[in-house]
Amino acid sequence: MSDVAEISKETLEVLRGIPTQTLIDGLWVMGWPMSFIHGANPIQPGQSMAGRAVTLRFVPHRPDLAQDKPKGEQSAEYVAIELCGPEQVLVIDAMRWEYSSIGGDIKFLRMMQRQAGGLVTDGAVRDSNALKAYGFPVYSANTTAKQGPAEFWPWQVNDAIQCGDVLVRPGDAVVGDDDGAVVVPKAAVDEVIRIAHEREEVEEVIKAQLEIERCSPGKYYPFNDRTWKLFEEKTGKKRATN
Repeated sequence: MSDVAEISKETLEVLRGIPTQTLIDGLWVMGWPMSFIHGANPIQPGQSMAGRAVTLRFVPHRPDLAQDKPKGEQSAEYVAIELCGPEQVLVIDAMRWEYSSIGGDIKFLRMMQRQAGGLVTDGAVRDSNALKAYGFPVYSANTTAKQGPAEFWPWQVNDAIQCGDVLVRPGDAVVGDDDGAVVVPKAAVDEVIRIAHEREEVEEVIKAQLEIERCSPGKYYPFNDRTWKLFEEKTGKKRATN
């Protein structure tokens, strides 16, 4: 993974324009896990997000942990936030504790100041009205009035984590729209984009043909030999994906 080039700003913009469903399909065609972050729902409609993952892991509270936990600006969440800018998405492993808060308006004011690309967690956020006004996309499992420190604490920055049952590694692409958030592994980004673009074109051909034939979608969908024959007839292109 370390020898794979960082995902470029231009590639992130391409990903932003691809529906999350199509990215899921591309990963599925490649045989990769589909990487939909379970429970990470947009806190308001119309969100669009694509950025490189900065990861943060929370751990359960325990009294002896307090002795080792960095304090103040050195606390893990503040370290992680300072790594975020317009091309970064902060992805927080909250262990799917959907009623526990990973932060609210004061912590995430700094993300607004840094023009962060987004925030994704399988936990809950506080102060949702303030977060909506900050302008960066937020995906969370819930909103809550509860505080988080009595239950869990931020602990580790930029290591492989899980979020919503999905593996996230620093530098992976994280893409979001109204249907949720998807992780596209850095090593697979270019191929996923290629497959996604082809599938979008094939699906447009299918929909146009269904308008003509007024037949069951099952004739052409899921993709089958008739689908690809139709695609080649209508576009003159050969099938590129397996």
